[in-house]
Order: sequence, then structure tokens, then C-alpha cells
Amino acid sequence: FPAGGFGNAIRTAARIIANPSGVAVLRVTLGGFDTHANQPGTQARLLGELAAGLVALQSALTELGKWDDTVVLTYAEFGRRPEENQNSGTDHGTANVHFALGGRVAGGMLGGAPDLARLSADGNPAFALDYRNVYATVLERWWGVDSRVALGARYAPLPFLTA
Repeated sequence: FPAGGFGNAIRTAARIIANPSGVAVLRVTLGGFDTHANQPGTQARLLGELAAGLVALQSALTELGKWDDTVVLTYAEFGRRPEENQNSGTDHGTANVHFALGGRVAGGMLGGAPDLARLSADGNPAFALDYRNVYATVLERWWGVDSRVALGARYAPLPFLTA
């Protein structure tokens, strides 16, 4: 496992998942992405930590025989605007990227790249997928529950989970 706080959290998550009593959900946090200044170096470091941690998690869960029974989702509370500000950073935005990993996650990209030629009046790209479609997918296809109860409306599941 990687050194540092995130690596330690990933190690702990793998140990919890290894417990035969089972657990339905774990949340592991990697903070610091609110980069209003000096974004290039910070983003490179954080994305490296994220990648190393997720690789370690996959390796541990594969060794435990749990990778096919696990889905990992990333999320963030806000996106970033594409235009750089005066401090080599970016300001809060609307659209964001999410990653899904696991033995039953179909590879590929859904939603497409943002159209940087078509930004809103305040400089935000339009989102290609609603995050509630991602959540509906996990609720319905992973846990087998009606997503309308949690999400308050119907959101079509996406084709990123296999049977």
C-alpha cells in the first residue's frame, strides 16, 4: 500500500472488506482537490495518490477474491471551471468526472468529453451525464433496490455494471 494518509485508509478499507462478517459500504476520502491556486502540481500529486491507492486496493481485493464483489465509485461535491484563474488554479464549476472500478465494471467512457467551445455564461461546461444516473445504476443493478426512493425521481441506469 502507498505511504501516507490515503494509502493507510486504503489499507484499512481492504482489511474491513476482508472481514467475513461483511460490510455494505465504505467511504475513503482524499481531500485537497479544491485548487484555486497552484493547481498543476497539486493535481498531479493528488491524482498520483489516487491512482496508487486504487491500484493497491484492486490488488488486495483480487488477492482476497473480493474484486468481483466490489464496486468503487469516485465522487466530488463540485467540479472545476476549465479556465485558469490568476493564481494558476481553477474556480468551482458544475461538471465533473466520476470513475467506476470493480471486477464487474464494464470498461470505457460514458458521456463524452466536455465541449469547451460551448461554455455557459459563467464559464462552465455542460455535464454529459447526471450523477443521479450513476447512483441509480448502483442502487438498481448492484443492490437491486428502486432508486426512485433515494433519488426522488426516475433516473435511467447506465451500462457500466455487468451481471
